[in-house]
Amino acid sequence: MVGLVVVSHSARAAAGIAEVAGEMGGDTRIEAVGGDGQGGLGTVPDDIETALAAADEGDGVVVLVDLGSAVMNAEVAIELSDVDAVIADAPVLEGTVNAAVTATDPAATLETVCEAAEAARDVDKT
Repeated sequence: MVGLVVVSHSARAAAGIAEVAGEMGGDTRIEAVGGDGQGGLGTVPDDIETALAAADEGDGVVVLVDLGSAVMNAEVAIELSDVDAVIADAPVLEGTVNAAVTATDPAATLETVCEAAEAARDVDKT
């Protein structure tokens, strides 16, 4: 199964997004990571790398991020990791929900889960 990692500058935001997506994502492994490691806002590549390893069940991991430097730190973590992972260019909450639901399909691949996350860019809310 494809796993997910939610990266936010706020640990509480990442956990909340993972909680919402988890309600719809069945057994999809969703790891939340955020904060600067000292209780403040930020992201840490080592923490993201740890989350990648925890989310990986062998089919890869889709990473969803909130802001620019989270992308940079996620890229560093992916480079350091042995996990097959990609960053989705998607809104973090809606993309994580879409990805979690898609990942429940036994035929899901890293590509299809990432595409589902990125499809959330076009969802109208009203």
